Amino acid sequence: MALLATIGAVAGLLSSCKVDMPEEEQSSFETMTVKKSSIEIPIRFSAKMKGQSDVTISPQVNGQLMRICVTEGEQVRKGQTLFVIDSRNAQSDLQSAQANLQAAQANLQAALAQANSAKLEYESNKNLYDKKIVSSYTLETSHNAYRQAEAAVSQARAAVTQAQASVNQARVNLGFCTITAPVAGIVGEIPVRAGDQVSPMTQLTMVSGNQQMEAWFSLPESIIEESINTSPSDKDKYIDALPEVTFVMKNGTEYPHKGRISSLTGMVDVTTGSLSCKATFPNPDGGLYSGVQGSVVLPLNFKDVIVIPQNAVVRLQDKTLVYKVKPDNTATAVNVTIEDAGNGKDFIITSGLDTGDRIVTVGANNVTEGQQVIFPEADKKEKK
Repeated sequence: MALLATIGAVAGLLSSCKVDMPEEEQSSFETMTVKKSSIEIPIRFSAKMKGQSDVTISPQVNGQLMRICVTEGEQVRKGQTLFVIDSRNAQSDLQSAQANLQAAQANLQAALAQANSAKLEYESNKNLYDKKIVSSYTLETSHNAYRQAEAAVSQARAAVTQAQASVNQARVNLGFCTITAPVAGIVGEIPVRAGDQVSPMTQLTMVSGNQQMEAWFSLPESIIEESINTSPSDKDKYIDALPEVTFVMKNGTEYPHKGRISSLTGMVDVTTGSLSCKATFPNPDGGLYSGVQGSVVLPLNFKDVIVIPQNAVVRLQDKTLVYKVKPDNTATAVNVTIEDAGNGKDFIITSGLDTGDRIVTVGANNVTEGQQVIFPEADKKEKK
């Protein structure tokens, strides 16, 4: 009985004091109306770098490799000496050709002198024949001698020309003994050593011309159709319409110089549904090397797509949800399919929402099914 009296007294006390219990505070949310818009999306494609003028270095003559004047990975200028081949045979051939040229030139001078004498004799006999002093036989004989002398001059001139060609070829062969860089660039692997016998079949190294670098990658046909309203068959117009691209190394470092797509193959690969593309990048500092792998980032504009902020998307197990606000201001979850917009803050909705739908953005993770998410203006005024 005492316990019941105590309980009754406490109840009476609480009743007389009129203690107010705290009301449940209702969360506030932000919403947006879905509409279509345009967005620029950076799309990545795996790519491999190649020097715009990669040149295989091979000798043009047979011989012993005497000197290697560069090292692997060395930056060389155009015309810089790379290798030296034994030139003794080439020098001997040049000297022999020059001697033959001198002999041919001497023969030509002799033939010219003989032809000049034959001409004078023929002209003299012709004058004498006109005066009835010499016979026609003498005139004809001198004429034949003059023609033979002229033929000898022609042959001597041909011999000189041939000898000069031999000298020129010998000089070229001698020049081939010193191998220089045809382009400025980076020296690749050198698989030979001084003392090796080399021939035109021997690959000495490769010089990667690195003033301009080319990144090769595949561009899907679907990207071409969706991103730019230009027929891929008009390649020049299509390439000009493409924006600048960025190259990102495998470690995530972004190359500081922008590039441009400079080439597209004319046909779509039926097995991959893509075009082979080449993007050209300036390389003034030599920071890019042939063979480097990474990604080409191509920013493409997509028109008439639904874009929503990432904080409006709720992931629940294997579902991707967005809370749509119904006409009675209550929330209902809808399944959506999304694509990353690549900017770190937006998603593109490919299905599940329509233009004009209102969705919850800020606070979407705290929404429950059927919850009131928009408060009447009167209630908002009262809470102030």
